[in-house]
Amino acid sequence: MTRRKFDEDDDKQERWLLSYADFITLLFAFFVVMYAISSVNEGKYRQLSTSLGDVFGAANQSVQPGQPESIKFVAPINGLNTQNGPNRQRASAIRRERESMTAMARDLQKALAHLVSEGKVKVSQNSRGVSVEINASVLFAPAEAALSQTSDQALRVVASLLRDDPHAIQVEGHTDNVPISTAIFASNWELSSARASSVVRLFVEQGIAASRLTAVGHASNKPVADNAESEGRARNRRVEITIITALPDPSIDIPTSPSPAPTNAAPA
Repeated sequence: MTRRKFDEDDDKQERWLLSYADFITLLFAFFVVMYAISSVNEGKYRQLSTSLGDVFGAANQSVQPGQPESIKFVAPINGLNTQNGPNRQRASAIRRERESMTAMARDLQKALAHLVSEGKVKVSQNSRGVSVEINASVLFAPAEAALSQTSDQALRVVASLLRDDPHAIQVEGHTDNVPISTAIFASNWELSSARASSVVRLFVEQGIAASRLTAVGHASNKPVADNAESEGRARNRRVEITIITALPDPSIDIPTSPSPAPTNAAPA
C-alpha cells in the first residue's frame, strides 16, 4: 500500500509538464498566425488601394503597406466623382441644365407677372422641368377650344421665350368633371385634347419646331382641386405647358409663384 501511494504522488508531480507543453504549443501556433497575418500580399494591397481611390476620388494617391497616409476625399456632385473626366463632364452638364431650367422659370415668371399676380397663371419648377399652368378662362370661352383674342398676348410671350430653346414641350388640357356633350365635343376628352392642340398650333405659328411639341388631353382625370366646389372646378379647367428637362432624375421641386386663384364658376 505504501508503494502504491508513492507512485500516485510521483505522477501528480509530473502533470505540470503536460500543461506546460500545451501552453508552448498554443504560443507557437499564436506566433505563426500573427506572422501569417503580418505578411501582406503587396500586389493585392495595391489593387485594393487603387480601387478605393477610384471610388473616393483619390486614384492618384496610392497608399503603401506600412506607410499610412491621409486619404483626401473629393465631395461628389449628385453622387458623381468630379475628379474623373467623364463624370466631371456629366456633373457639369447636369449643373448647366438645372441652371437653364431655373433661368427659364424666372424669365416666364417675369414675363407673365401680371397674370401671376392675378392668380390666373402659375409658373413652377418640378421634377419634369418647368411648368406654366394657365387658367382656361384666360384662353378659352366656356365649352370652347378656340383661343380667345385675349389669350394671344400671354401665349405669344411664352412662345417667344421657348422658340430658340431646345427642350421638348408638352401641352396638356384639363377640364372639370361636369359632363359635356355638344355637336363639336362629345365629352371632356375631346374638349381637353382640342384645347391642348389649339395652343400647340399657335406655338407652331410662332416659330417653335413642331417636332418639339406634344398635345395631350386628360379630361377631368388629373384635378388639382376639389370638383365638388365651384372654385375647385374653376382651378381644374386649365392648360399646362411643360418645358421638359433633359435631366434623367432631377430632385428639385420649387414653386416660383402662388397657385392660381379661382376666377369664375363658369362651366368648362
